[in-house]
Amino acid sequence: MRIAIPTILLAAVLAAHPAFAQELKISPSATVETLLAAQKGKRVTVRTRSSQELTGMVREVTPRFVQLGALGGRDFFDAVVALDAIEAVIVRTKD
Repeated sequence: MRIAIPTILLAAVLAAHPAFAQELKISPSATVETLLAAQKGKRVTVRTRSSQELTGMVREVTPRFVQLGALGGRDFFDAVVALDAIEAVIVRTKD
């Protein structure tokens, strides 16, 4: 149930935020880790439980962390975010 709620929330957020021309597919067994791993090399926005949003290119995904590179508004910086701190993954799906 703990994974189902973020997945439902993610689907709702993604339906409300179209843009970036990337395809997004969610399976019943999807997790934040698998969703981010599928977006490796692409730009995403992650919203943390503290409501902070970070936009960047997914560089690496591990079972505990995601590394975002080329952060929006922060040239020359990367961020490492704990997967359990992520509330939503926002992916633009249209130009």
